Amino acid sequence: MPRYLVESYAAGEEVAEARERALLAAELGAGVRYVRTTFLPDDETVLHMFEAPSVDAVDEAGRRAALQYERIVEAVEGSGGHREEGER
Repeated sequence: MPRYLVESYAAGEEVAEARERALLAAELGAGVRYVRTTFLPDDETVLHMFEAPSVDAVDEAGRRAALQYERIVEAVEGSGGHREEGER
């Protein structure tokens, strides 16, 4: 199933509420599964990862849960495979 990253901005005290709304989005969305939330405090950026059948499904679930976000993008994670010399 495709994964989608939902990007939003929040100060530290707002992160818990943003995570609760992301969890609610998964409950309200058809075929939407919450994976995790990552907070980047220096940037005040909150990243929610979802699995869903489409970006539209994530968008609809987010709107129903009143989740505030800037954008939704498809996410492809690395496999942790072999690295070439000099790669980080």
